[in-house]
Amino acid sequence: MAYTAIDDPTDYFRTKLYNGNNNIQNIAWDETDTSMAPNWMWIKSRTGNTVFGHVIGDTVRGSGKYQRVDTDDEEVSNNNVIRAFNSNGFEVGGATFVSEGSRTYVAWGWIANSAFSNDASSTSIGSVDSSGSVGALQGLSIIKWTGNNTGGATIAHGLGTTPNALIIKNRTDGGSSNWAVWHDKSFVNASDPNMLYLDTNAATADDTNVRHTTVTTNSTVFSIGDYNGVNGNNDDIIAYCFAEKQGYSKFGKYEGSGAEPGPFVHTGFKPAWVMLKDSASDGWGIFDSKRSPNNPVTKILQAQDAGAESTSGGADHINFYSNGFQVCTGGANGNFINEDGNNYIYFAFAESPFVNSKGIPNNAR
Repeated sequence: MAYTAIDDPTDYFRTKLYNGNNNIQNIAWDETDTSMAPNWMWIKSRTGNTVFGHVIGDTVRGSGKYQRVDTDDEEVSNNNVIRAFNSNGFEVGGATFVSEGSRTYVAWGWIANSAFSNDASSTSIGSVDSSGSVGALQGLSIIKWTGNNTGGATIAHGLGTTPNALIIKNRTDGGSSNWAVWHDKSFVNASDPNMLYLDTNAATADDTNVRHTTVTTNSTVFSIGDYNGVNGNNDDIIAYCFAEKQGYSKFGKYEGSGAEPGPFVHTGFKPAWVMLKDSASDGWGIFDSKRSPNNPVTKILQAQDAGAESTSGGADHINFYSNGFQVCTGGANGNFINEDGNNYIYFAFAESPFVNSKGIPNNAR
């Protein structure tokens, strides 16, 4: 049996629940060892009479900058949203997106390179110079470049292995392009780019203007087309690049059955966070083990939707187990995650590996 190289996934990914208070807040992680310095934060309001959209920020673009996930908006400079990336968490301002009084929030944080270094310079790698932060061990890099509107451009990702998934967004185009998502398990045709868009519920579509298919994506670079969202001329572009790592992350697929319970998805770890999307026009469902600490995992946010967290009750829930997750459907709303015959992709990050580096199994949930 193969064992994971990452015994404690919380070294690289954590979830934090907190309350807004209209003020600047330094938010520390809940774990006993708080020393996880995030490079990438994704924050969403959960409840309240008014809720607010998903915001992300990262150390590559720099503190004081954020971008909406649920819209095609360009990057905003505002030091009252994501103010800082701390050695033990993060700092938010009093803006409504991240800290309005009486609102509850969830924050997801990832490490690429804890040194915050721009260590993916590609002056001699790829056709377009880039820089960013790379965590090859955990399979995450955050890469930025200036677009040149050239189909077949190549960008260094720094992961040392071919990425399983890419999320790419233009930062400075005035909000004229979507969040492009490429996932190697997408469904139209294996030789086509099979694009999805994180800020919409649109079905899978082929678009070689986004991910160029005549230029090979490999262990060194990924290829892009001339779509404004990934390569707008003189625009600032950013990408989140993912390579799955045993016991820590998985980027896979499953087919819905329409039955209760639905298919079991083996990941090799107990999930902490799962985001899934079908090939049809349904939304991006996000589940995590902090908002739903026990099975069934019923609390859902949708990446393309600024709305409040929904609690599905019997419908549209999943169960987290020690080695994967099971999708379930409680009735008519089950199409969201388990429609019969629909194909689904997922992104998953671990709470704990099924078997650690010493060959010791972890306990079931």
